[in-house]
Amino acid sequence: MTRRMTRKSGGVALVTAIFLLVVLAGLAVAVVSLTTSQQSAATQDEQGARAYQAARAGIEWALYVSLRTGGGLANNPLGCPATHTMAMPAQTLSSFTVTVTCGQRAAGYGTGVPANDPTARSILVRSVACNQPDPVTGVCPNTTAPGPDYVQRRIDAQL
Repeated sequence: MTRRMTRKSGGVALVTAIFLLVVLAGLAVAVVSLTTSQQSAATQDEQGARAYQAARAGIEWALYVSLRTGGGLANNPLGCPATHTMAMPAQTLSSFTVTVTCGQRAAGYGTGVPANDPTARSILVRSVACNQPDPVTGVCPNTTAPGPDYVQRRIDAQL
């Protein structure tokens, strides 16, 4: 009678072992998938921070150019060009391109400011940084065909 029970329960161990292998394999796939997605998210977050710093550098460049030229040039009353695209220097931001756009708000904008006050003007600056500039125009933002790793940050400022 002991032999008969051993033969009947002999297949249970094999089924249990296969079940455990399937469960462990599923857990391993879940861990690998989670790790990969977290790594991708961390990389995108880092690229976003770099893009923000590149866009901020564009704003600071526009302020520097405006202050250096005095903002009163006959051919360029803004001090900074209407549109300027530049690549970042070869360091951590080297993969980014920045497009800076300057515009002028009309004198007398707002309340209580006389329209003839030359100090009442203000410069509106938009800085857009991206890691994949438009392949046709070479400027940011890329509206043609950004890839899956495309990162862009935009900063608007009034000087």
